[in-house]
Amino acid sequence: MNLRIDRINSEGLHPTPGYHHVTVVEAGRTAYLAGQCPLDPTGAVVGLGDLGRQIDQIAANAHAALAVVGARPEDVIRTVIYVVSTDVEVLADAWRRLNSSVVGAAFTSASTLLGVAQLGFPGQLIEVDFTAALPD
Repeated sequence: MNLRIDRINSEGLHPTPGYHHVTVVEAGRTAYLAGQCPLDPTGAVVGLGDLGRQIDQIAANAHAALAVVGARPEDVIRTVIYVVSTDVEVLADAWRRLNSSVVGAAFTSASTLLGVAQLGFPGQLIEVDFTAALPD
């Protein structure tokens, strides 16, 4: 575990399904990943109509992007998840699948999960933003 990152839940706030309300990081280098989309190396949307396949592609893409800067999922300090749905069960399923993915440790930090009307690519069902504290 990166000792520069402290994840905190306050007794005065509601319990969470795995994330923490507050993430504190000592000053240092930070990486802001562009929104990770379910695109393959050619730029094509993967898994049209299949949220699970799109999540798997995003997880693989995020893992690769983090590795380029020497970061691991445990170094992620903030995520924002956008899912094209207003169905609470679809949002919960997306949360669970992300948490069980190769980048699942990223979602123990401060996280936001949003249902949205549309994303940037035709057929895109999910996008995830990651911010990571970089190791020294």
